[in-house]
Amino acid sequence: MSRHENILGTVGNTPVVRINKLAPKHVELFVKIEAFNPMGSVKDRLALGIIEDAEETGVLTPGQTVIEATSGNTGIGLAMVCAQKGYPLVVTMAESFSVERRKLMRFLGAKVVLTPAPLKGSGMVQKAKELAEKNGWFLTRQFENEANADFHSATTAQEILADFAEESLDYWVTGYGTGGTLKGVSRVLKANSPHTKVVVCEPQLAHLLSSGIKQKQNDDGSPAESHPGFKPHPMQGWTPDFISKLTQDTVDVDGIDNLLQIGGEEAMKCSRELAQQEGIFVGISAGATFSGALQVAEKAPSGSRILCMLPDTGERYLSTPLFADIQIEMNDEELALSQSTPSAQFD
Repeated sequence: MSRHENILGTVGNTPVVRINKLAPKHVELFVKIEAFNPMGSVKDRLALGIIEDAEETGVLTPGQTVIEATSGNTGIGLAMVCAQKGYPLVVTMAESFSVERRKLMRFLGAKVVLTPAPLKGSGMVQKAKELAEKNGWFLTRQFENEANADFHSATTAQEILADFAEESLDYWVTGYGTGGTLKGVSRVLKANSPHTKVVVCEPQLAHLLSSGIKQKQNDDGSPAESHPGFKPHPMQGWTPDFISKLTQDTVDVDGIDNLLQIGGEEAMKCSRELAQQEGIFVGISAGATFSGALQVAEKAPSGSRILCMLPDTGERYLSTPLFADIQIEMNDEELALSQSTPSAQFD
């Protein structure tokens, strides 16, 4: 469809694109580009799914303030949904995440409450809980809310099945973050495409799942404390300092076939290569997931088909190390080109 009643109708149905230059020749490697969602990330899906579920179940009332703890993309998605539906939005966010995200949420009308970086993701989650309890606001609880995973089962997973209906999909590669995409898609693949291997990537500096140490949870499934295996890493939104309930649910039912650890430098290298060789503009977490997909591709049998999730756009990372080597002014080669013809030169 090219005509919609409002912006929310454009969430989902993101394209699957074949990788031509970066993939090994013996496999077919595809990426699902979630930057095609209206606010540029996969989190638009959970934002819409959680809000619509809350409306249907009556836990969110007209005009009630919505609040969530976010590294940015969920907050941006919620800001879009709340703006269209008329809900005030407050987000809590650790100060370490990129400033572009703060500005985007505020531009969309949300209030952004920053929390100290040393408190990590757990700090912003606790602040959101406190504000919700004090003010009677609706806390979306993206890390535990089943509506997050359910929306992915109903949309993302069905899109993948449709895109590979005529041919087998051998591997599906993703990060985890909130666990919504992982839980929602993996259970549908296990039921409808059981030969598809689910490969999950996580940072080398924060390989929480690979550590084998289970996350301590509160009675409501929220994290009781920061996971001991966490260290800061550059893949914003990819792995907080805890294992979410939705992620743990997938682990508990053996929904993951393989775990891979990805380094930050390799993630940024893959982001740049996707941009400069395939014309696909994505962020650090997408580069990290793509790095994992390349590892799978190198070892996969000839003829294998691999699908990699690319969760967001590169514009969220302009102030991060991903763009540290990108100059604002002309470099020597560009200056030489400018001076090679007589017009429009600088003194």
